[in-house]
Amino acid sequence: MPANRYTRPTVSAPPAMPPLLMPQPPVAPVLPPAHVVNLMTVEGSAMFGARWKVLEAKLVECPALSDAMAEYRTTYDIDPHAELRGFDDTDWPEVAPTELGAKRGGGMVSFCWFRTTLTIPASVSGFATAGAKTVLTVNVDDYAEVWVNGELPRAAGRPSPAAIQGFNMPNRLVLRDTVEVGERFEIAVFAINGPISAAPANFLWFREAKIEFYR
Repeated sequence: MPANRYTRPTVSAPPAMPPLLMPQPPVAPVLPPAHVVNLMTVEGSAMFGARWKVLEAKLVECPALSDAMAEYRTTYDIDPHAELRGFDDTDWPEVAPTELGAKRGGGMVSFCWFRTTLTIPASVSGFATAGAKTVLTVNVDDYAEVWVNGELPRAAGRPSPAAIQGFNMPNRLVLRDTVEVGERFEIAVFAINGPISAAPANFLWFREAKIEFYR
């Protein structure tokens, strides 16, 4: 499948569907999982063929939308837009799973992208994966937005696990209610150091990444 291309908007536009009518993104179970794999270990990532890539993201100034109020001449965007499905990260530094938790960014307000692709194996440590509800959990200090296959599912006024969940709180995304062996999930985690309006004298940390299976 060809990579999607990012086109920066130039004028305001309504969403494809009214936000209040968007379907509720699935919410992960609160019961204990049948099996858990830690993706921050060499063995855990290898089970899914995961190779982690990391790159700092930056705020870039750009023209304001053409129908903005006259006093707003410029605004800001993120670069790169690594959430896109098929994004080419071949030139990015590769990071060992055991090094995902290293401090990153320059402190204060900073951003990093973490990218990998997960391929569902037939079994993990003797657990047969076919048909299991599959949940990706990541916890970024301080915030994260998690894209799966180029999408950030969200609904206005309702829980949206891919969006920021709170200060140092995990994002728990249902990848599939009944996963298939060989299914691939392209993951892009946008990690944010914050609070943004209280720029902290510390760094960005990737605290947790795991796959949970439920029956």
